[in-house]
Amino acid sequence: MYYLKTEAAFDSAHFLKDYQGKCKNLHGHRWRVIITICSNALKKDKQTHGMLVDFGDLKDSLKKETDILDHCLIIEKDSLKPKTKQALLEENFHIEEVPFRPTAENFSRYFFERLKQAGFPVYEATVYETPNNCASYRENEL
Repeated sequence: MYYLKTEAAFDSAHFLKDYQGKCKNLHGHRWRVIITICSNALKKDKQTHGMLVDFGDLKDSLKKETDILDHCLIIEKDSLKPKTKQALLEENFHIEEVPFRPTAENFSRYFFERLKQAGFPVYEATVYETPNNCASYRENEL
């Protein structure tokens, strides 16, 4: 089995609605995303002969996904009062709304699915919320 890894990072703010602890408050992170792909076989076409995929394609796809979330406020859908959200938008804040609680666990699955939809044979997605704390997602484990 062949494995390739690439990584990207982005800076953003978030908070965890209804959480009882420090993370209920707005705070920021330097998120680090590592994507691992795998295959039993390497390509045989002329351009990518002997490769699992072109690293440039994999890196560009991950960067495209992380760029969307860079330097913004990530919020869970319906986690802000409409007036609060509107006030932030009126101040031209970049807000990205996601349909899940913005945790490292949920982001690991999010990036796994986004890269898989882009056509890569994703094995694992790991998201670091801090330099020492991360979450990983793989399909069909256990």
